[in-house]
Amino acid sequence: MKKSYLYFMTNKNNTVIYIGVSGNLLKRVYQHKTKTYKGFTYKYNCDKLVYFEEFDDINEAIDREKQLKASNRKRKVALIELENPTWEDLSDGWIFQF
Repeated sequence: MKKSYLYFMTNKNNTVIYIGVSGNLLKRVYQHKTKTYKGFTYKYNCDKLVYFEEFDDINEAIDREKQLKASNRKRKVALIELENPTWEDLSDGWIFQF
């Protein structure tokens, strides 16, 4: 079964939080880091992965994305800091090969 992911990207100062969903987290993070698409993360320089969740069903990931996008920043920060209190880039050391 193919995994799906909900993830948070932020900028170097942790002032912007972008929430996304992907079926290929490694590739999607690479696209954010290399600024492949000229969208929100490009505009706000969000290239640091600070949080992610794994799902067996893409629909669950999408539902979770909608739930979190509707919540306030305080809740998103609390979720990040529960798993990643220092806001480290969780993709540091990942090898991006496609």
